[in-house]
Amino acid sequence: MRWLKSLILLYVALLPWLLLSCREKPEKYEATPYDLVIPKYFPTALNLPSDNPMTNEGVELGRKLFNDTRLCGYVGNNPDSLICCASCHVQRYGFDIGLDNPRLRNGKARGMHDTTHHNVMPLCNLVFNSEGYLWNGAVYGERNIEEIVRAAITADNELAATPYQAVAHIKDDPAYKELFRKAFGSDEVTMERIEKAIAQYVRTLVSANSKFDRYLRGEAQLTDQELRGYVLFTTEEGADCFHCHGGAGTPLFTTNLFYNNALDANPTDPQDRFSVTGRPQDLGAYRAPTLRNVAITAPYMHDGRYSTLDEVLEFYNCGLQASPYAHPLMHKLNEGGAMLTPSQIADLKAFLMTLTDESFTNQPLDYENIHQSR
Repeated sequence: MRWLKSLILLYVALLPWLLLSCREKPEKYEATPYDLVIPKYFPTALNLPSDNPMTNEGVELGRKLFNDTRLCGYVGNNPDSLICCASCHVQRYGFDIGLDNPRLRNGKARGMHDTTHHNVMPLCNLVFNSEGYLWNGAVYGERNIEEIVRAAITADNELAATPYQAVAHIKDDPAYKELFRKAFGSDEVTMERIEKAIAQYVRTLVSANSKFDRYLRGEAQLTDQELRGYVLFTTEEGADCFHCHGGAGTPLFTTNLFYNNALDANPTDPQDRFSVTGRPQDLGAYRAPTLRNVAITAPYMHDGRYSTLDEVLEFYNCGLQASPYAHPLMHKLNEGGAMLTPSQIADLKAFLMTLTDESFTNQPLDYENIHQSR
């Protein structure tokens, strides 16, 4: 009977293992590739890193994280500390900061502990940019939107969280476990996965349905005034805007390149394009921002010095500052500006207003509102 007793003991010892082995293993979730539609007339080259393919599940996770205030550094019960990406990139302002934003101070975004060095740039059509990111193009090459996400979360003048804090705050929410599992194959929350998900979402922010887009597609007509403004925009004899911001042939309304636009006679910004390249011709140079949704993306310029589109037009019309660093494409520099008549300025402004994409700024957001205090 000793053998029977030994057999029973062996069975008891193996029973937990047998039960676990019989339990059905969870089926591995296969994320669904995201169908990023390239609008008509847009570039076909996309900035999509091979190690971060876009999926429906990754985009959905990124959308929620983009709007989750728990990614910021926790400094007590001060409501002013509870900010997220969407606090400074507001949809109704074309994912720019907006003049009435409580996070705005003197043209810069006010983060957890300080203000950003430069004015906020709109998150618009970044997936079509392969020339680097930020006003000075400091993020380029192997560095990408994912790195900007990390910087925004960890910088003292933005969300000011450590990677440990960001991960811990998101990890504490059990609802995120399933979202991470579907997006990345397991429910592990890491800083790298947070960066990748938000970057995927940012790449979906494509603006391509303004009145001007519909005009190009034959779905709308421009008024006579808007057409006159378009001619001024696209000719050297007119306002000469197209060299840096493109025309019908550049529907992004930016070349994504860098220019000294004669804003200052003596540029002294330590974070201009020169700080990246070391080339003297890049002193005072900055990326030409997209003019899509320009009517609602105030304040303007790298330092946010102009609050209205009228001020910007006035500068380009008669306020150019001569310097050895002004870009050669500033053809109107010797005259101080384009020197348009008031009616021509009105025509040009009317055209710029056709670049507002209301479907981009007002579309319903299909994520749960998770702005919350902790």
